[in-house]
Parts: sequence; structure tokens; C-alpha cells
Amino acid sequence: MSILSAVATLAAAPEGAAGGFVLRFPLGATVNAVAVVIGSVLGMLIGKSLKEDTRTAIFIANGLAVVSIGVGMALKTGNAVIMVMAIVSGVIVGELLRLEDRLNAAADRFQKRLHVASGSLWAEGLVTATLIYCIGPMTIIGSIQEGMTGGGTLIYTKSILDLVISISLAAALGSGVAFSAIPVFIIQGSLTLLGSVLGFLMQPYILNELIATGGLIVMAIGINLLGLKKIKLANLLPGLIFAILYALLFHALKLV
Repeated sequence: MSILSAVATLAAAPEGAAGGFVLRFPLGATVNAVAVVIGSVLGMLIGKSLKEDTRTAIFIANGLAVVSIGVGMALKTGNAVIMVMAIVSGVIVGELLRLEDRLNAAADRFQKRLHVASGSLWAEGLVTATLIYCIGPMTIIGSIQEGMTGGGTLIYTKSILDLVISISLAAALGSGVAFSAIPVFIIQGSLTLLGSVLGFLMQPYILNELIATGGLIVMAIGINLLGLKKIKLANLLPGLIFAILYALLFHALKLV
């Protein structure tokens, strides 16, 4: 099922389908998390046999692919002003809350408990993979669709894609990619559990701005992978919330 057809299905769903709270087991999130682990294990096995130059080439290839995905997402915006305001507002809040520092500190504590060498790329692999897997239309639409209708086709398709991406990421970044399965399950599972009350996010004027703002964050991930500049990714995340708020505001003012 395509993303557009999934949105159309949700938009056409009877009001009663989203009118009450329905609790569904996040099977899609479970499958996706398992796919990430499997792909990561395969990637780590492959990565051990690769030379440093080859691993660097994989970094560059991943970076280019991620930037291109982000550009495609950013172009979904129906009003670039919303996208710009959202990402700027988000980064201000993120900097004030020091989200990047807090996330890195939490990752470091988790890393030490696992007795992983502090000089490794473990934390970078965890954060990078989590953001790639969780910021995108398939995550949002697929998880909410499963929560509202019980259909997980889109998430299962995403699981296959994430398995392939995990192989490449883990070959370059190591075991941290495998542990991204934990936040993937939590985030996607939460969207599924709350799917029956999050249907409003499927309105095109909200969804497009959410995807577009997420696209800017995905582009930042690609820039980091390419080594062009170190961007504090976590500090950009509040922009997703502002994208929803500004889309609602602009819609109320009949500007979109």
C-alpha cells in the first residue's frame, strides 16, 4: 500500500473509527524492531571484514542517500514559511533545553552499562539510526494506520527497507545501530497505541508540514554522515511539534 493510498484510507474512515480510543498491540513496531536487529547483525558481520577506506565510502554513500531522502521530504511543504518557522522555533527550544547534551549523556550511561568502548561510534550509531528510522512519513502514517484500522502493511514494508538500511549503517557505525531497535519499538508502538486519537495528524495540511520539517532533520543527519558539519540533531526535534502547531495556526487563519 502506498503512502498516498494510506492517507486516503484514513481520511475516508468513518468518524466512529477514530471517535473512541482503541488499544491495539503494536505488531508492526515489533516486526520493525526485529528487522533492525537482524539487519544490524548482518551489517556488523560484514563490517568486520571491510577495510577502513571501504567503511569511509559506506559513510559517504549513506550520507548522500540520507540527504536525498531529506530533500524529497522537505519539498512536501505546502508553505515554506511554516517549515522555516518550525525548525527555527524548534532549535531555539532544543538549545535552551540542551536536548543534544542530555541525549548524549543518556547514551553514554547506557553505553557504559553495556561495557562498550567509549571511543567507539556506538552512540552515534544509536542516535543516527533512531532518527533515520523514526522521522519519516512511513513511520507516522503506518503506525497511526495500524492503530486506527489494525492494518500494518505500510509498517511491514518499512521494516524491509529498514532491514536493508541497517546492514549498511551497522557496517559503518557498529552495534549502536542494533540498539536503535529499542527506541524504534517505543516510538512506533506509542503511535500505534495512540493511533485512534492521532488521526488528525493525517490531515494533508498538517502531515505535509510535519514531513517537510522532518526532512530538514533528515538532511542534517546526512550532513553529519558526510562530515561537512557537526549538527546537534536532537536540538532540532522540537521542530516537529512546532510544525503541527504552526500548521494548525495557519489553517485557522486560512493561510493554507
